[in-house]
Amino acid sequence: MEALKTFESGVLTEERPGAVKPPADLWKRHKGGLVIVECPQRIPCNPCNTSCPAGAILDFNDINDLPAIDYEKCTGCALCVAKCPGLACFVADLTFGEGSALMKLPYEMLPVPAKGDSVKCLGRTGETVCDGRVENVTEPHKDRTRVVHVSIPADKVNDVRAIRVV
Repeated sequence: MEALKTFESGVLTEERPGAVKPPADLWKRHKGGLVIVECPQRIPCNPCNTSCPAGAILDFNDINDLPAIDYEKCTGCALCVAKCPGLACFVADLTFGEGSALMKLPYEMLPVPAKGDSVKCLGRTGETVCDGRVENVTEPHKDRTRVVHVSIPADKVNDVRAIRVV
């Protein structure tokens, strides 16, 4: 019952349909990163699909479908990260450096971090998971949704989902 209450709160606590991670073998060798989608509820939404220039987020049969990804097509461009209104798309690049990864995270808050800033990397419930360093900040759609590229320890990729500017 506790897991059900937690999910109803909007916090994804376990693997379930709609929570899609890249295959481990491809993830560890794919330069530029691969998308992680954590969108476990069937709702009428498809901006991740319509914003993907590579066709990696497959077409929906129904506007309420959960996203499905063709990881062979994903370029790690993060356009879906910037477009998702639910902040449910992330990109992780495990080829970034020895023992480190690059996370591309949606960011809609102020102040906007700058390259070189230290940030607190947060988990799904807002707890601090680790420290990170801002490597880049982009605004792909020029709509004030930024994508912050943060270097983190590689073993935290499945935990980090947001940042807090310190």
